Formats: sequence, structure tokens, C-alpha cells
Amino acid sequence: MQKSPKLREAQFEDHSRVAALAAKFDLRVEDYAEWTHLWSNNPAWREKQAKFPIGWVLETGDGEIVGYLGNIPMAYELRGRRLLAATTRAWVVDTPYRAYSPLLLATYFQQRNVDLFLSTTVNSQSEAAYSSFASIRVPVGLWNRALFWITDYRGFVASYLRSRERQFAGPVTYPLSAGLLIADQLRGSRSLRPKIPVPVIPCTGFDESFQAFWDALRQAKPNVLLADRSPQALDWHFRFALQKNLAWIYVAKENSTITAYSIFQRYDYQRVGLTRVRLVDFQCLDRDRAPDVLIAMLRTAIERCRLESIHMLELVGVSQEFENSIQHACPRQRPLGSWLYFYKTNDASLAQDLKDPVVWEPSLFDGDSSL
Repeated sequence: MQKSPKLREAQFEDHSRVAALAAKFDLRVEDYAEWTHLWSNNPAWREKQAKFPIGWVLETGDGEIVGYLGNIPMAYELRGRRLLAATTRAWVVDTPYRAYSPLLLATYFQQRNVDLFLSTTVNSQSEAAYSSFASIRVPVGLWNRALFWITDYRGFVASYLRSRERQFAGPVTYPLSAGLLIADQLRGSRSLRPKIPVPVIPCTGFDESFQAFWDALRQAKPNVLLADRSPQALDWHFRFALQKNLAWIYVAKENSTITAYSIFQRYDYQRVGLTRVRLVDFQCLDRDRAPDVLIAMLRTAIERCRLESIHMLELVGVSQEFENSIQHACPRQRPLGSWLYFYKTNDASLAQDLKDPVVWEPSLFDGDSSL
């Protein structure tokens, strides 16, 4: 008879066994240095490390890890109040022990020192479980579909055919990609241009000029739920992606001062050979100019995708306001299969505040979407 596994807090020493469990289900867990970095160099965890577990595991009597749920802290602010958020990561349970899956999620939601629970990579298999714990959909953005532009038609078609397991696809990629290109030209999807020219400058990292921007952003958006975007938090968030050239930073400046930035990141789908970039975060101090600045940065990123033969650029969870501003460029759409972004709070006052859509400016910077 199969014995019940024991629930305990995860430790850094569990890495190899967690990675082995995840690999059984084609889930990626970072190497040890990257995995421990999620906490050891995390500014929010450094403040709370004695009281904030890195996650939980289900362990059998012989020491086998058969379940895991990561738990990553992130600092947020709203109306001058500093909030501690927790986000889930890599929820995985071995098949014979699936009945114990809710135990991991229940433990996560039982944390008493957490103000806000964010889950931004919910899939169709886990959506019902999050809902059962009274976690609800973020009220801004459409988080069950993506907008995208094809930036390498031949590569995009080839990856699509591989996803459909089409044999002898090579010869047909040329006419199909040509057809897609012509169709997009007729639709006008390559005419992404701002109404007002905006110089866009690439950056290689987050220097002290980002601190001045973060200070100004907090003053400009006191009534918006904002994740910590200090240089320290941004460096922690994107350090390994930047080292591997998997993240791009662009800024707009006035008199040498940053007035807006965007961060794009690679989200390749390696199983079918699809190369893809997503907009992870966009912040602008001037709300009126924000649509033009965003369009200029998207245009710059699209041009880079074409130069580097990346197959597509994608937007997820875009607000209706920004979606309206880019409709003239006729982006394509695709369904995502589930609503990605759920949240929960046990604080009655905060719950009331978060019911107001104006409080939200969610992006893939939230939760673990871009970690």
C-alpha cells in the first residue's frame, strides 16, 4: 500500500530532486545557481528570509520528492503602503500522488505574513484549483489570448507545421510564408508607427538612472499597484536573461533623464523550434504620450526580431487602451487556453481596493511570468 508523502518546506539542497521531478513532465527547472538566485539575491526575500519559505515539497519515506511548489516573494506598493506579495512557481506532482496536489496550494495560501497572492502562469489544468481557493481573475487586460506580429515568415510557418507534425513540410514553407507575408501587407500589419517620433535607446543593464525613474514613477502612479522596479529589483529579475542575451531593454529620455522604458524577453517554444519575443514590461511617466512611446518601442523590437530572424513578437495581457492604440497595425491573435493571471488577498481593505480596475496595470513583470 502506498504511504502518504510528508509535506515540508523546501530547501536549496532539494534542487536536483525537484529538477528531476519536473523533467518527468517536460517542465524546466533552472540550474542550481539560477534557482537559488530566485531567493538569495531577491531584495524582497532578503528582508523576510527567516520567515519566508522558498516553497514546499512532498517527500516519501525513502527521500524521494514527489511534489513541489515554489514560493517567491516580491515587493509591491499601493497608495504609500508597502505590500509583500507571493507568487507560485513550478507546481508539479508525480502521477501516483496527484491527490496530494491541493495540499501544496493550500499551504501556499495559508501564509499569514503575505498581503497579496499572485499567480500569473496558471494553465488549463490548474485554473480550477486556483479558483477553488477563492483566487480570482485580474480585472484588467485579456489574459487568455495574445496579440502578435510575424517577424520571420518562413521560420514561423516551419514551426507551425512541426507543431502539426506535418511530414515533408520543407518545400511548402516557401509558398505558405509568402502567402502570409502578402496577407499581412494587405492587412497593414507592418505599418506600426507612432504619431509623434520617439527616439528609442537600447540599454545593457539597470544603472542608477533607473532609480530616479522608479522614484518618479512612484510619484506619478501612487494609486496604481506597482511592483518594486528599483534598479536592484530589476537587476535581480532579469540578471540571467540579460547575461544570456534573452532580454532587451529600451528607454526614452528627455535631458538625459529616463521618461519611459520597456523590457522584452525571449519565450521560445523549443519543442517545435519557434523563436519568440514578448513584451514583459512597459512604464511611462507621461500617460498622454504613453501610446506613442509604446508603439515606437514595439517598432524597434520588431525590427530587431527581423534582423535576428526571430519568428514572432507577442503581447499578452495588454490593456484595452493600449490595444486600441495599436489596432491600426492589425496584429494577429491567438488563444492561450486559459486565463493566466489570478490574485487573492485576505486583507479586506486591500481586497476592496483591488476590485477597482483603475488600480491595476498588470504585465508579465508580475508574478513569475518573466523569471
